[in-house]
Amino acid sequence: MKNDYNIVLIGFMGTGKTAVGKRLAGILNMDFYDSDQEIEKVTGMPIAQLFHKHGEIRFRSEEKLMIQKLAQKRNAIIATGGGIVLSKECIELLKSTGYLICLTADPEVIYERVKRRNNRPLLKKGNTYENIVNLLKEREDLYSCADFTVDTSNMDFEEIINKILKFLSTKENEIN
Repeated sequence: MKNDYNIVLIGFMGTGKTAVGKRLAGILNMDFYDSDQEIEKVTGMPIAQLFHKHGEIRFRSEEKLMIQKLAQKRNAIIATGGGIVLSKECIELLKSTGYLICLTADPEVIYERVKRRNNRPLLKKGNTYENIVNLLKEREDLYSCADFTVDTSNMDFEEIINKILKFLSTKENEIN
């Protein structure tokens, strides 16, 4: 059965949006899109290179265009970049297409997850852990736009997905 809504995963980098999104898409038989990967396809360069070469403003512009394109999809799981919440317009657009699910994690957990592959442009300068803490603090209120939040710090994929599926089933019961 095809859904006429999307499931949009928001949250800070390293919280598991892409990994959870791919698994969830397989279980629910939905299409999967990662907005950063889609931007990389269109621009022909990795996000880190796009940031380095053209700056954050250009990246946010590309991101906004991609969100406008992805928001037209249905029956899709969309994993967004961690900073998507900086654009109220993008959030409202995504929210109008389905459910926003925020994945969170403790700063220590995020640090352990992202330090292995330090290709995160916003963490390049200075102390990575401090940057994570500061960015989380800056964006904390913005993530509250989500319909549902899951803390992925101490959970495996199965537990995270089960929580999301339970949330979705309660939403579908409200609709029917």
